[in-house]
Amino acid sequence: MFGFNDANARKPLLLGIGFTFLLALAGYGIALLPGLSQVGPLASSILIAVLYRHFFGYPEAIHSGIQFSAKKLLRFAIILFGLKLNINVVMDEGVPLLLRGLLVIFFAIGVMMLLAYLFKADPSISLLIGVGTGICGASAIAAVSPILKAKEEDTAISVGIISFIGTVFALVYTVIRPFLPIDAEAYGMWAGLGLHEIANVVLAGEPAGEDGLAMALLAKLGRVFLLVPLSIILIWFMKRKGNGETDNQVSFPWFLVGFIIMSVLGSYVLGPYIPAPQPVMDTVGTITSFTLTMAMVGLGVNINLHDLRSKALKPIFAVVITSILLSIMTYVIV
Repeated sequence: MFGFNDANARKPLLLGIGFTFLLALAGYGIALLPGLSQVGPLASSILIAVLYRHFFGYPEAIHSGIQFSAKKLLRFAIILFGLKLNINVVMDEGVPLLLRGLLVIFFAIGVMMLLAYLFKADPSISLLIGVGTGICGASAIAAVSPILKAKEEDTAISVGIISFIGTVFALVYTVIRPFLPIDAEAYGMWAGLGLHEIANVVLAGEPAGEDGLAMALLAKLGRVFLLVPLSIILIWFMKRKGNGETDNQVSFPWFLVGFIIMSVLGSYVLGPYIPAPQPVMDTVGTITSFTLTMAMVGLGVNINLHDLRSKALKPIFAVVITSILLSIMTYVIV
């Protein structure tokens, strides 16, 4: 597709991939600075990519490599992300956990789209942020954006917003935890149900100790588990919306099959049948995060700051209100 056998095409391809690699590396470096560590490399890398586009323009000469990172590496990262989902743990908790996860997803998407309608916010960005709020932040947005045929710019804006807002709310959870009249496990359940990213859940859940963090991750895994069913619903919705027109047909997101396979592999094969030392799994996790960050750089370069103000402000207001209401609702049900 990208002409790996053509020397003339291979050079911009490799240079474009290298470009996203370097900006992702810079994002990781910036995320190590005091005050920025909680923002994380994902949001930092998107910010760098946006600023690069603003000051230096879009690097057309290496477009093919940037697109490779934004599309191919994005799907690869989602497949690897499946290893983070332990199906056994989710199934052991059973129906109550999944019902709570379903409630969170429908509440987040429903409230977000209602507010988007009231605020006249961009519907594509609002839906992506609603999915990210309900399931697992940037990873969920990345997974559903091909199904929704979202513009790369909208995907990058949504990921940047969800990463920033999620981090802010995780810090707020941590600050107010000592003042809440609930035990560590209930707090962990609240954090796992109410926060956006897995990283946000870890950040907020860790101060509650091992039991609180374990409960937080368990609640979060229940929501991640529902990513595939939600994707199937979105495929059905998009096909109905297309009304049979060729340009609106939705191709099946095969990378989600890879996500399921990796989830099964991580849950039932690695460990019992194939040795999986923790350092190896940690390395795979790092590769997954860095690959996703490279993909976000590829998407972030598509953002035009002149358009950002008009497209992002209203969705930001909507997701802040949605996140506050979601936090209240999940606190009530834990």
